[in-house]
Amino acid sequence: MSVIVGEEVKGRAEVYYGDEMCQVKSRELLKEMDLPNGLLPLKEMEECGYDRETGFVWLKQKKSFTHKFDKIGKLVSYSPEVTAHVQKGRISKLTGVKSKELLLWITISDIYLDDPPTNKITFKTPAGLSRQYPISAFQIQEPQLTQI
Repeated sequence: MSVIVGEEVKGRAEVYYGDEMCQVKSRELLKEMDLPNGLLPLKEMEECGYDRETGFVWLKQKKSFTHKFDKIGKLVSYSPEVTAHVQKGRISKLTGVKSKELLLWITISDIYLDDPPTNKITFKTPAGLSRQYPISAFQIQEPQLTQI
């Protein structure tokens, strides 16, 4: 399912192009929302955008990509276009993300941190089913900048 991001949204959004810039900006956004920085490990991104007014985010990559989160042994598939609404500690109305459960690919619609914090992150399906995992499973080490 492809969502067309209209010119009106692009007109008021922060829009970035190219994989390197989109990688930086998507991690910055996750950090700003207090979410783990490795939650959206997309590859070969072509465009990403964030409408601060509505919280709408879109990420476009060249092709679908499947990532294995080694710490929890889960396969997650990311469509060429991933969209969502973000706010502190929460991603909602997520499209383009599926998790493999046994032999089925299950759509993920919401991701959120517990409040009060428990060091767990919850993934929810449109049907209301959910699973919790340690937040640490979705954190990646950022290169440390050395000062001279």
